[in-house]
Amino acid sequence: MNLDKLKFNSDGLIPVIAQDHKDGTVLMLAYMNKESLQKTLEMKEMVYWSRSRKVLWHKGDTSGHIQKVKELYYDCDADAILAKIEQVGDCACHTGNRSCFFNKLG
Repeated sequence: MNLDKLKFNSDGLIPVIAQDHKDGTVLMLAYMNKESLQKTLEMKEMVYWSRSRKVLWHKGDTSGHIQKVKELYYDCDADAILAKIEQVGDCACHTGNRSCFFNKLG
């Protein structure tokens, strides 16, 4: 993958949607910078950029709930990434839920 094709925002970040590769469940939305994307490609596990802590965040370092990369795609505008992953452990969300998207509007 040529990372120069991707359009990172003014903060050097790109949004990433993590999706279960088997059933299509959207598990979470996070952000990457070029360094975290390069580490993800090298490790074959998801590494994000923590906007609150301003550090690289290897998903599962503390919880053990890692995300193994199956496939990575970028969208038609090259400004977002879809990561099809294998979620190791029961949850992707820090709340203990499988998905971060469990709050229904309306």
